[in-house]
Amino acid sequence: MPICIWSQSNLEKGEKLFQVKKYDEAEVVFETILKVNPSDIKVLEYLGEIEAHQKSWVKGAEYFKKLKELKPTEADYFFKYGGCLAMRAVEVNKIKAFTMVDDMKEAFEKAIALNPKHVQARWALIEIYLQLPGILGGSESKAIAYSNELAQFSPVDGYLSRGRIEEYFKRYTAAEKNYIRANEIGKSKVTFQKLYNLYLNKLKDPKKVRELKQKVE
Repeated sequence: MPICIWSQSNLEKGEKLFQVKKYDEAEVVFETILKVNPSDIKVLEYLGEIEAHQKSWVKGAEYFKKLKELKPTEADYFFKYGGCLAMRAVEVNKIKAFTMVDDMKEAFEKAIALNPKHVQARWALIEIYLQLPGILGGSESKAIAYSNELAQFSPVDGYLSRGRIEEYFKRYTAAEKNYIRANEIGKSKVTFQKLYNLYLNKLKDPKKVRELKQKVE
């Protein structure tokens, strides 16, 4: 069988396995293709996604690092590379995690440079600037700046992210105002849940919890 036909046949087989979440079996198929064509972008992306699904962040980062080198104009490859690093940073000790911060920032900032309307990359940077200590580059003002950018093209994400910032610093009244606006605009499960969780876990206000639930019943 010619190589190109063999590769296509195996790719379709791997894709079907991936779609039904048989990740271990799909991985074997995709790795077989990769041995023949180490620079197959579609196969590398599937393998990166599989590693991410299995929370194998180091291997996932390796695949997305290769992808961003092969296709340096694709914003999502930079975002996913940074995302794998960020998830790995949660698992390691703080000293090790801090050494990964610059690479994370660089990846997310590159994703935004390539796609100025990249929502997830801005959310990731907001979290970095919120959770880093000030001496290591944490900055509320930078988090707010990215939130303001989100608001320009996604009002819901703008209000949600500003609510997240206010909640992080325990300014719950301000957080409530932003989550209410997000829920009024978005009317989604996500916007509802943010407001519901604030009332239940932070404000501990059962009356507001009941009133919010009544509005959606």
